[in-house]
This record gives sequence, C-alpha cells and structure tokens, in this order.
Amino acid sequence: MRILVVNPNTTASMTEKACVAARRIASEGTEIVAVTSQYGPVSIEGYYDEAMAVPGMLDAIQLEKDFDAVVIACFDDTGLDAARCLTDKPVIGIGEAAYRVAAMLSNKFSVVTTLGRSVPALEHNLIRYGMERQCIRVRSSEIPVLELESEGPDAISKITLEIEKAIEEDRAEAVVLGCAGMVDLADKLSEQFSIPVLDGVTCAVSLCESLVRLKVKTTRKGGYAPPPHSKLRTMNEMLNDK
Repeated sequence: MRILVVNPNTTASMTEKACVAARRIASEGTEIVAVTSQYGPVSIEGYYDEAMAVPGMLDAIQLEKDFDAVVIACFDDTGLDAARCLTDKPVIGIGEAAYRVAAMLSNKFSVVTTLGRSVPALEHNLIRYGMERQCIRVRSSEIPVLELESEGPDAISKITLEIEKAIEEDRAEAVVLGCAGMVDLADKLSEQFSIPVLDGVTCAVSLCESLVRLKVKTTRKGGYAPPPHSKLRTMNEMLNDK
C-alpha cells in the first residue's frame, strides 16, 4: 500500500514532521510518500492562504500518480473536494479525520488551533461534516503556524493552557490539535491530561489504510465526477501556454 501525504504549503520542514508521524503510525507494508507543494503560501492561516494553496496542492497530486490513497496534511482540509475529483482513490483531510475519530472516542470535544483567523474556516468545516454539535468549541492559541517548527516552550505552554481551558470550561472529553505542525505533541499531551488528544495526520493515515483494505473508492458520480480531460492541466502547463 502506498499513501501520498501532501503538504499544501511550501514549508518542507512541516512536510517532514508530518512524514515522520505518518510513518510511525503506518502498518508494516505501508509506504508513506510525502510531498511539498512547489508554490503557494509558506503556511495556511485562514481563507486567503487556503485559496492560494489549492493549485499547488492539486499539481502535487497530479504529478505523483502512483498511490493508493491521499492524505491532505492541512487541518483546513484545503482543496479536499477538488482533490477527490482528481482520483477515485480515497482522499482524506486531516481535519475531518481527527473530528471523526474524536467523535468515536468521546461525547464532545474541543479543537485547539493556531491563530484566531483560522477559527471560522474550521467552524464551517465542522458544520459541513455535521459535527458542530459534538465539537463544543474551536479555540485559538494565537501561535503562528511557523512558530510551531521551533517548538519553543512558549508555544507549547499556550497550547497546554488552551487544553486546560477546554477541559475545565468546555467540559471537553477529548481535544483535537488543529494544525499539522502540532502532530508531534499529541502523545505527550494525551498522557499529561489523561484524555484523547488527537492529531489529524495519524488519524488520516489510519483511515486511509482501512479504506484501502476495504477496497472502496471515491464515487465518480455527482460532485466528485472527474473534470473533463481538457481541464486536467497543472498550473505550470497553463502558465507555459501563455
């Protein structure tokens, strides 16, 4: 089994962090191939960054043709629907994956993400997935995504504080870490707080493995029908036409 992990931003260190976590959780015989978008924002923090990241992410999927499933390693589930139009292989966003696992492990959960401007997009996704009643609150730690790469004590203390508030104020029974850059903190925080603290990368890889073993594919009907072949061009191809 070959799972493609796509980082929709252009920061290679974040790709590597997600790759390490994915390989740690993957079953024997599962190959993890991690790729970084070649153009777009260095981090995705809100609607504008998300829109700018989609073309590069779709190109990365089109250029890497040999895979059994795809993980979109951005918690906003950047370009998820468009990616599902490109392939009949399972495509899982780490946001949706973490939400659904949290809902199976708890009655209600909270999300701890990065900046406040990212919160509305995550709230809209929760409504779209029909999970707004199980998610009590989306909390922002006010840590820029790229600061997570340094993993300084200040960043970790801010995340820890928001988890404490989620447990005390929201009465959350589980917490979802709302950024791929937090992937390496989940195990330690689960142990610290004695509740499930989930990261989306590992949840998504596990779900991909299950769907591949079930031999199911993304529907080609309705909204996920593939686009006409004439539209299946990478951004580089379109730029070269001009």
